[in-house]
Amino acid sequence: MLGDDAELTAAVLAAQDGNETAFRTVYRAVHPRLLGYVRTLVGDPDAEDVASEAWLQIARDLERFEGDADRFRGWAARIARNRALDHIRMRGRRPAIGGDETELTGRPAESDTAGEAMESLATDSTLSLIASLPQDQAEAVVLRVVVGLDAKTAAETLGKRPGAVRTAAHRGLKRLAELLSDDPESTGGLDGLPPQREPRDAAVTSASVTHMRARTQKDM
Repeated sequence: MLGDDAELTAAVLAAQDGNETAFRTVYRAVHPRLLGYVRTLVGDPDAEDVASEAWLQIARDLERFEGDADRFRGWAARIARNRALDHIRMRGRRPAIGGDETELTGRPAESDTAGEAMESLATDSTLSLIASLPQDQAEAVVLRVVVGLDAKTAAETLGKRPGAVRTAAHRGLKRLAELLSDDPESTGGLDGLPPQREPRDAAVTSASVTHMRARTQKDM
């Protein structure tokens, strides 16, 4: 288990025993990515409120949770998704966020890799672009890249097969790369989020971007 994952697992266990400091540690580790996911579902104006509702349920049900850091991320994402969908049903529709992408759909991206898209996922403008994707692609991209879930856990969150989630994420990242190639404002990198959860077999560094791009296209 990676260091960050081990620390999150320990914090979750301590929080289940009533340790408020540990719960704050869990919140700080998970909330930024979870909020990014909620924003792609409900839009900026309501995201904080929906995320707060999700955390109230997480706190209420935490003692019944079983598992490690990976399972906790997936569990928290499912709760956030359910709260977001409830909110959408009450409002009546999914929000329209971001610009009109129709003029871009027929143009090839300048780069046929997902790496450049991944490097910009934390910016507000890019999250808005993600929200403009078809919902299955938007959710798959955020769960896989921003929240950091593996395909199996993301599939459990969405109630789909892992292969379907990989396909949706792959298509979403390709479309996102097209959108980003046309948007000079989306260049902020992942500075707005905690470091991505690294693969179990190797650390992700700037020197391994090429490998990351190839792995993303293959494994998504």
